[in-house]
Parts: sequence; structure tokens; C-alpha cells
Amino acid sequence: MKPTKACPVLLRSQPSGAQLLVFRHPSAGVQIVKGSIEPGEEPAMAALRELAEESGICESSISRSLGTLDVNYENQIWAMFEVQTMEALPDTWNHHTEDDGGNDFQFFWHGLSEAPSEDWHPVFVAALEFIRGACFLPPPEEQVQS
Repeated sequence: MKPTKACPVLLRSQPSGAQLLVFRHPSAGVQIVKGSIEPGEEPAMAALRELAEESGICESSISRSLGTLDVNYENQIWAMFEVQTMEALPDTWNHHTEDDGGNDFQFFWHGLSEAPSEDWHPVFVAALEFIRGACFLPPPEEQVQS
């Protein structure tokens, strides 16, 4: 499967557990960063470029490949990469991107073991499950509440 999209997966560790960087798109629900791989561009480099363009996080590097995901949407195959940054990131922030004529994305952290809300776009729910699997986390309904 040749990937068509690159997806940087940025996680942070908190006392409550791992959290995933997500954002609220003004018209398309909660998502994770992803974007097209340009002709001749390596998927890993596309992931870092997309992270900078969509979130403003410029100081990042690839930790590892998480593999590829067929999202069953418009023949898209996503190359998923865990990334890290040395930037001190706040709990929430807004970033203006030039995508689609300019958008304001609201970034925040989602508990990796938490169920997605109804605001999540279905394609990104599948991506969240893939990321959980790559991090060896059971789905929320299988986790024991303490």
C-alpha cells in the first residue's frame, strides 16, 4: 500500500495517562493532524511538514513509524508516525492555517484511553483506534475503571 496521506501522532505523558494531540476543525469536527504527501516527498517528511503547517509545531522529529492505515475513505492510505517535540506545548491553543483558504484550528489533548466524543469525524475515530493498537491500549469499553 502506497500512502497518500501522512499523519504525525504527537503524544504526551500525564499522570492520568497518555494524551494525543487533536484539534477541532471549524466545519469538520475533531481530528488529528494529517495531510497529503507531495510528489517525490517522503511520508515521514510530509508528516513533519503537516504538523508545522497545521499546528505551528516546527521543532519536531520522527520517533517511529506506526505503519499504514487504509481509512476506507476516498482511497486514502495514511502513513502514521509517532513524533516528538522539545517545544513546551500548552494544554490548548489556536493556530491559523492557510489550508482551504485559511482556517483557525483549536488544538487540545485527548486522553488516549478516553472514548471519542460525537464531535469526532468517523475517519479519525478509526485512526484513534489504530493509534491505540500501536500503543497497545485496549478500547475504552475494555478498560477497568478504578
